[in-house]
Amino acid sequence: MSDDNHRIATQVIHAGQSPEPRTGAVMQPVFQTSTYAQPWPAKHTGYEYARTQNPTREALERCVAALEGGTDGVAFASGLAASTAVLQTLPEGARVVCGDDLYGGTYRLFTQVFRKAGLQFAFADLAAGDLDELIPEGTHLVWIETPTNPLLKVIDIAAVAARCKAIGATLAVDNTFATPIFQRPLTLGADLVVHSTTKYINGHSDVVGGIVLTASAELAAQLRFVQNAVGAVPGPWDTWLTLRGVKTLAVRMRQHQENAQAVLAWLESRSEVTRLHYPLRSSDPGYAIASRQMSGFGGMVSVVFDLSLEQAERFCASTRVFTLAESLGGVESLIELPASMTHASVPAAQRRALGLEDGLVRLSIGIEDAQDLIADLDQALRVAKG
Repeated sequence: MSDDNHRIATQVIHAGQSPEPRTGAVMQPVFQTSTYAQPWPAKHTGYEYARTQNPTREALERCVAALEGGTDGVAFASGLAASTAVLQTLPEGARVVCGDDLYGGTYRLFTQVFRKAGLQFAFADLAAGDLDELIPEGTHLVWIETPTNPLLKVIDIAAVAARCKAIGATLAVDNTFATPIFQRPLTLGADLVVHSTTKYINGHSDVVGGIVLTASAELAAQLRFVQNAVGAVPGPWDTWLTLRGVKTLAVRMRQHQENAQAVLAWLESRSEVTRLHYPLRSSDPGYAIASRQMSGFGGMVSVVFDLSLEQAERFCASTRVFTLAESLGGVESLIELPASMTHASVPAAQRRALGLEDGLVRLSIGIEDAQDLIADLDQALRVAKG
């Protein structure tokens, strides 16, 4: 069937897939093999070695590419492997402009791995300020998360894309938080979209993976070269689990969002809360842009409590329904403290300067009963305050 003729709730189930031709199997089979038989030397059926081609992986790549409105998807063994591949397409000494609020692992990759390899990185608040100044001529790549992690700042994708086009830069958008259900950066002018498929795309906290999507044949060819040359590919079972998870993405994202809104209403009533971050709250600084480029937002909530670091740690450790764990986007609710966990690799002074306070807690709201989630946060807050 033609993926282009269907809405996204249909695409998550059918895009890029059809019944297996030999048996008629409805679900994409797991092609658990490392190599493929060739009828003649250097003549094959399109499959020669599983690092280069795997039908299970290709089904996932086609599916997520269709969801993002792209033509190609290139899957990797983790979100950071996907990010690495994007940087490995750049020329020696390339200049990269990044948003200033990034996932800690991305920040570490850029500053401690690729900076030593000769790439130049500048970090700027691309949610505010003059883009012509923040993204100068000579920039090769602009890398943004929107909404950002963990402060949920919103960056105007179309405006950044226009600046990139004017100076010949490539724009890569990490769309892990919003997913294509609620935001499609390629349609707003981005060149590349990156996902940690570990998170919402898979949605069940049982696999690690990443993917890059594009509508550019040239960029796709570069990424496929890196995928094969470096070999950081996901195994067939990981891709199969992720593809299975994608099928419920639309219904999961709606429930994540509904639960998040219920938790937000409770948090807004609490005197211990000093600041809330959620882009589709009318009082949020990014609300106007978010309303324009997003159709919803799902389950990520960041909240600053009037708590010391010790109290915030006790709060996170005292939940019973929320699980204290890194990662996000699974059906179960997770809670974490960026200062001690996901953003511990960012120097403390820099964290605080960016607004990552010791009392900042990031919630990944799952799909449990919302009232149970609220009751759990309530009792943990009482424990934290002693």
